[in-house]
Amino acid sequence: MPSNPRFSSGRDRRTPLWLWCAAIVCTIITLAVIIAGIVTFIGYIVIHPRVPYVSVIHAHLDPIRLDYAGVLQIQATIQIRAQNGNKKAHASFSDSNYTLSLNGEDIARLVALPFEVNKNSWVDFNYLVESSPIPLDPEQAENVDMALKHDHITLGLKGSSRVRWRVGRLGSVRFLCHLDCHLHFHPLNGTYIPSRCTSNAK
Repeated sequence: MPSNPRFSSGRDRRTPLWLWCAAIVCTIITLAVIIAGIVTFIGYIVIHPRVPYVSVIHAHLDPIRLDYAGVLQIQATIQIRAQNGNKKAHASFSDSNYTLSLNGEDIARLVALPFEVNKNSWVDFNYLVESSPIPLDPEQAENVDMALKHDHITLGLKGSSRVRWRVGRLGSVRFLCHLDCHLHFHPLNGTYIPSRCTSNAK
């Protein structure tokens, strides 16, 4: 008995054209991301960028004046360095603002106008800080008097600078150099006791 012939449905199962286009576009984007990553990595290895920073490199404390009424006056010289260790990129610093304090009381502000630091170079700022007369309560005056007797006094320095630098052809980078440290002195002769006071990038 002859077998019955088999018939197809009459419709070819073909992948829609838009699906092919979407696949091609996704492939191109993936390759572009991979290539960009490779170029960025190679550029980083070649340029080897270093993050600019600020630090206190020297300071000196003039004789502290504390009268019987508990009114304090401080004068100091603080040298802050803006360092750019990149050999192929200059750095721009702006909004530089720092506050000097004693026992939590603000005594002076250190500010600087926007400035540039050339490739593999630095810029030093010598701040002459002179506070206005600061009235202290009895406890604060006693703390300062004890510090003078022990020939050791600590000033707080806190603030930041905004930094912008260009990493070759990889684009510009912006971040905040945040400084928060303590400066130690021998008040009898004004000597600065060296300690690490360098910014952190945020």
